[in-house]
Amino acid sequence: MGYTLYIQHGERMFEPVVESDVQWETSRKGMPGKLTFKVVKDDILNFTEGDAVSFYDGEDIVFFGFVFSKSRNKDGAISVTAYDQLRYLKNKDTYVYENKTASEVVQMLAEDFSLKLGSIEDTKHKIETRVEDNQTLFDIIQNALDITLLSTKQMYVLYDNAGKLTLSNIESMKINVLIDENVAEDLDYKTSIDGETYNQIKLIYENKDAGKREIYISKDGENINKWGVLQYFEKINSDQGAKDKADGMLKLYNNKTRNLTIKEAVGYSKVRAGSMIMVSLKLGEIDANSWLIAEKVKHKYSEGLHTMDLDLVGGVLNA
Repeated sequence: MGYTLYIQHGERMFEPVVESDVQWETSRKGMPGKLTFKVVKDDILNFTEGDAVSFYDGEDIVFFGFVFSKSRNKDGAISVTAYDQLRYLKNKDTYVYENKTASEVVQMLAEDFSLKLGSIEDTKHKIETRVEDNQTLFDIIQNALDITLLSTKQMYVLYDNAGKLTLSNIESMKINVLIDENVAEDLDYKTSIDGETYNQIKLIYENKDAGKREIYISKDGENINKWGVLQYFEKINSDQGAKDKADGMLKLYNNKTRNLTIKEAVGYSKVRAGSMIMVSLKLGEIDANSWLIAEKVKHKYSEGLHTMDLDLVGGVLNA
């Protein structure tokens, strides 16, 4: 059925001639969805920054966002970068809130910044109090989701679904796609303790009422002997549940990271960052035969060909 791209400028809708590939990229946290493409300039096409862009795979909408930058080469072709609604979560602000769930935090920020909401799943866990000073909206939301993950062991993903902010439990984002040696053109498997690996968690609470500093430490002596001390440090706003938080963070981060990158797999437009995909591959030290989380996804659409690159984590990779 092919791929179709539209640009809306005021009351006019254009279906420009697309030159070269269309690329759609998503990340599970901290980055908006991005669509990049090149169109042929003619006497009819007229658009500018802020105009709406929609991209379809057949009848299914893949991306809805807005033009943020454009550049022109000597032949007149226009290269365009469009971002989805999550781009506005790069805005910074200061918030103090009490007794809110992560879902309610998303709804609060969406209302304040006039963002369109879709389905927002109830994260249920109430965050007692939180001070977010001069933080991006991305960080404010992610901090709430991280607190929820540590407290409930439930992971949620925020994404833009065809122009509406959506929050879903990752368990509901399983896609019926199998990645094996017959699908992946190439792969890269990397292990490391140089990223988000910590074998000692140190949390400090400044108890102004008592006039003292309270310290909470959770550590793994065995891994400290193997790797040396890899410490995570944070000043916390409340001592409520501080020991449980330290223990939960140690359990989450006291592992070497394993990253699996799949290159030029057969493309499937429903796969986006946050999707869970079944992977069956032999990786040397381990065999991956489980559901893995897509941290980053890059789709490439061209004439008669659709491929995708995937950065995967989770499952056996976290063992």
